[in-house]
Amino acid sequence: MGVSGLLWAVRALVLLQFVTGILGWGKEGHYATCKIAEGYLTAEALAAVKELLPESAEGDLANVCSWPDEIRFHYHWSSALHYVDTPDFRCNYEYFRDCHDSSGRKDRCVTGAIYNYTNQLLSLYQNSNSESNYNLTEALMFLSHFIGDVHQPLHVGFLGDLGGNTIQVHWYRRKSNLHHVWDTMIIESALKTLYSSDLATMIRAIQNNITENWSNQQPLWEHCAHNHTVCPNPYASESISLACKFAYKNATPGSTLEDDYFLSRLPVVEKRLAQGGIRLAATLNRIFASHVKIAQA
Repeated sequence: MGVSGLLWAVRALVLLQFVTGILGWGKEGHYATCKIAEGYLTAEALAAVKELLPESAEGDLANVCSWPDEIRFHYHWSSALHYVDTPDFRCNYEYFRDCHDSSGRKDRCVTGAIYNYTNQLLSLYQNSNSESNYNLTEALMFLSHFIGDVHQPLHVGFLGDLGGNTIQVHWYRRKSNLHHVWDTMIIESALKTLYSSDLATMIRAIQNNITENWSNQQPLWEHCAHNHTVCPNPYASESISLACKFAYKNATPGSTLEDDYFLSRLPVVEKRLAQGGIRLAATLNRIFASHVKIAQA
């Protein structure tokens, strides 16, 4: 391999390491979000979802909720849609200020993507006699994934550290970055130490919290102001607030995050998974609450 080829390989490796850190809850988090959502779908929405799912899903939305991460190198244009960066230390989010990609193209961020794919699915009902111009199976999978992403606090993190990606820390004895801790490592540690490495057990615990401890909050989670079909902006505002209060706090570069951080942040992670699931279901229920029969994708 020549010098130019070696340089290209090194740059590709660096890019790979960076991109894998910006693209959402880990597979377990996305699976949990969509599995929770399935339990709150109306019969009409569930039927519509099953009709749109690819064969690989085997009738289960949760099985394909990580698909947008798996195809990110094939669909390069989609990378910017997994997150939205906000100004450093302001701890707030504004759609028109913040929703753009690194080249400044408007609406290319996670909240913009949620609006876009919701509108694509709604196109099913604009004209029942014509086929949609969109790939509605992909729209369903993108929407389900991105509603999960916007609930991960560091997917609405600071621009200066790329949502915690450039903050190098140790998670117990493992070297990592703060973003990856929130995407994956808090959930992995919870599975190992509290749930016998069984994701289904963790999901049941979150579901029990929804029915027993958060039932009075559920209607507020489901609500969209002004009868809108989808409302990701409040979700993003919640995330950057939680990022400031919990994710960034006591997580300076070079720090070691152990039990104190883990045990105080895990409840935040589990509640965000619950909210993401409830809100995904509510959004799909509104999209598919129509008297017009679903068209084929």
